[in-house]
Amino acid sequence: MQPTRRPRRLRTDGVRGLVSETALSPADLIAPIFVDATTDERVPIETMPGHERVPVEAAVDRVEEVLATGVEAVIVFGVPEEKDERGSRAWATDGVVQRAVRSITDETDAYVITDVCLCEYTSHGHCGIVEAGAADDPTLTVRNDPTLELLSKTAVSHARAGADMVAPSSMTDGMVGAIREALDDDGFSDVPIMSYAAKYESAFYGPFRDAADGAPAFGDRRHYQMDPANAREAMREVALDVEQGADVLMVKPALPYLDVVREIRDSYDHPVAAYNVSGEYAMLHAASEKGWLDLDAVAHESLLSIKRAGADLILTYFAEDIAQRL
Repeated sequence: MQPTRRPRRLRTDGVRGLVSETALSPADLIAPIFVDATTDERVPIETMPGHERVPVEAAVDRVEEVLATGVEAVIVFGVPEEKDERGSRAWATDGVVQRAVRSITDETDAYVITDVCLCEYTSHGHCGIVEAGAADDPTLTVRNDPTLELLSKTAVSHARAGADMVAPSSMTDGMVGAIREALDDDGFSDVPIMSYAAKYESAFYGPFRDAADGAPAFGDRRHYQMDPANAREAMREVALDVEQGADVLMVKPALPYLDVVREIRDSYDHPVAAYNVSGEYAMLHAASEKGWLDLDAVAHESLLSIKRAGADLILTYFAEDIAQRL
């Protein structure tokens, strides 16, 4: 038998790269950084090897480390010095993110994105104002509409501090429209919104909650984050955010939801982002420490799969390591 079609012809070293269909670039990657108002030194995050919480005074140095690898964008998460029922430090002029963003934008050329949520700032760890009795009744959850005002105030405070883009992550119905209106009214019509449009109630978030000190004090987030079983619902969520003015559409987590990334890519011409979350990062590190996987190889392959599925932007804790190897 002499087959006329031999795909292996295009797999030799000389031509393999020429016909490669997908490529990663440092410009595709966004590096999360954690700024902590409660410390004056860098604090390693045990469940996320290689990552630290840094004090506000070290935020610029941390971003400069990211930029040195070729990654051009960061997303800033904050750990406040105090918390309350409403998460009021989230929109404080002298809040941890606001102070860090002012320094970063004044002293670096980084593109600065901010996470807009309340879970790190509320004493109960939920993403908004909770209903009365929620601590004792698992059927109760976050009050949707009163939370919109607080998210809007937070986004505006970030824009005033110099954020280039805001990224609401609370999965509150109407959050994109409320934030868009608030930004426009405050003179920030040019600040884009990257919405966590399809954010699932996932078991892959555990290490992040250590990093950002945002674990719920009671209950869980199943009443406002999406059911992992649902894909069609994700398209309804995305459609609503598009109607409300979202500029970038994000899926979180990334690897367990590549089908959702692909469906959004095929259905919308908006830029699509995917969040390669802390659990995805931690499990590869754990397998590597056991000697079961080659960390660099599986990290690159994981991010390549996210890009191949249709993501234009990838938020990942591997950003710096991968960028240095590209």
